Amino acid sequence: MILEVAVLTIKLGAQVEFENAFQRAFNILAAMPGYISCELQRCIEAKNRYVLLVRWQTLEDHTLGFRQSPEYQTWRALLHHFYEPFPTVEHYETVLSHESLP
Repeated sequence: MILEVAVLTIKLGAQVEFENAFQRAFNILAAMPGYISCELQRCIEAKNRYVLLVRWQTLEDHTLGFRQSPEYQTWRALLHHFYEPFPTVEHYETVLSHESLP
């Protein structure tokens, strides 16, 4: 499993519009081969900053399967105009994992 991490800084005042657009864009991700899960989290200290966490089966599912797909062009049209500056995207693999039990 690969974790895609993108820190998204959104133009000031466009947060609600961005979140609405992301709702539509989410369906594009969810339909992609190799997609596992996605989280969009908003920063408490900086309301126009988000972190996007997407889990993929393989790195290629993201870098080739998604980014080179026709669906990615729709994703771009929905979201890329909100970013200021354009986000850095990195990929991570699990080294250690621990979940607390209730």
